[in-house]
Amino acid sequence: MSDSSARVLLTNDDGVDAPGLAALYEELRAVADVTVVAPAENQSGVGRARSRAVDADDHEWGHAVHGTPADCVAYALRALDAEFDLVVSGCNHGPNCGEYIMGHSGTVGAAVEAAYLGTPAVAVSAYHREEFFPPEGFTFDVPADVTRLLVEHVLAGGVDLAEADLLSVNAPVDDTGGDLRLTEPVADYGVDVREATAEERERHDGDWRLESDFWARFEYAGRNPSLADVGNSYPAWSDRAAVVDGDVSVSPLRVPQTPVHSEGIDDLVAAVNRAWLAEHEDRAAADDD
Repeated sequence: MSDSSARVLLTNDDGVDAPGLAALYEELRAVADVTVVAPAENQSGVGRARSRAVDADDHEWGHAVHGTPADCVAYALRALDAEFDLVVSGCNHGPNCGEYIMGHSGTVGAAVEAAYLGTPAVAVSAYHREEFFPPEGFTFDVPADVTRLLVEHVLAGGVDLAEADLLSVNAPVDDTGGDLRLTEPVADYGVDVREATAEERERHDGDWRLESDFWARFEYAGRNPSLADVGNSYPAWSDRAAVVDGDVSVSPLRVPQTPVHSEGIDDLVAAVNRAWLAEHEDRAAADDD
């Protein structure tokens, strides 16, 4: 147990009983006072979805919330009688890299919720270099070690919210000897929509299956390619390239959404304003008649 006065809120999307959360809890206790507030059940892939109401049960490490990862963060930051210096979300079973996947990651969603509520956050996901999702028999030792070092240095120096609101980290479960690499999420989008098989209809509701393509730009048999499929095709600055190389990807991110300004959008708004004014004038003329 750490004698540090720093307080860390630990959450995830795999559920309060997930081994990845337990691994982070044990490691982070060496550098901070850790409180767990995590979903009572698996909430993978829910993004930053929020509920209107939730129940919370006591847990030996904190609380188990019957809701989403974002619910857990909102509950912890606003309902608990505690001030947290940092939120850590993870460790997720599987990587969260590429803008598309990150957009509906509950692990990243919890960190984004924390950032919106004014507390810096670190989202941590674990990958296996050759099998993408960590296979049976793996441990979270490497991601947990990396996270402890990151958190220790963040707490020592503080995180300037003007520079980064959250860090999205992807770490290998196998000790590749790789480095930490500053990266950016690559824009790699894809979803496979197809009719469900009879077996899938029995196991899941709905006649149509919507499955994310984790490496969308490639054509391959199955959803997860091998290293031979992806090779060195991603730009070196991207989170995907770091994963291919077996490194730890660290992507500093800001919230909220970035506003865009352009002449084309200015022209669009002006044109709609003219049309809107014309419709009002036509209605007024019709009323006068």
